This record gives sequence, C-alpha cells and structure tokens, in this order.
Amino acid sequence: MTTVGNVAGDILLSYIQRVERLEEEKSNIAIDVREVYSEAKGNGFDTKTMRQVVKLRKMSHEERDEQDYLLDTYKRALSMSPVLDDE
Repeated sequence: MTTVGNVAGDILLSYIQRVERLEEEKSNIAIDVREVYSEAKGNGFDTKTMRQVVKLRKMSHEERDEQDYLLDTYKRALSMSPVLDDE
C-alpha cells in the first residue's frame, strides 16, 4: 500500500480490520447476552433486577456503599423513604 502524509496505508488497514473483527465479536456477544436474559426471563427471573445485580457486582464494596448512601439520601429528600430521627 501507499503512504500518504506519513500514514502507512497497510498498517492503517490492519488496525481497521482488527477493529471491525472485534466489533463483530462484540455484536455476537451482545446477542448471546440477550439470549441468556431471555432464558432467565422464561424461567421466571426479573431481568431488570438481574441487570442491576450484574452492574453492582462490577463495583467495589466502597462504590456500592456510596451509591446506596446517595440513593437513600435522594429518596429521603423526595419523601420516598422515612426521614431518620437524627436529621
């Protein structure tokens, strides 16, 4: 291939092709994930809750605690949860 403006076309093409292959793999994995959720739903599991659990499992204990604290604070501010006596 040619080089244009210090860009080697063959190397660039190699990167583009690798990205394209990875994008295709990612698409196939997304299909597989949807199938697993569909199977779980068919067995009576709530997939929205499952997705939340998957998200929480990716977090550290500290991140989960912080998120729980903020969610609780926001809920109390919006009168969606009882306000604690010490506030």
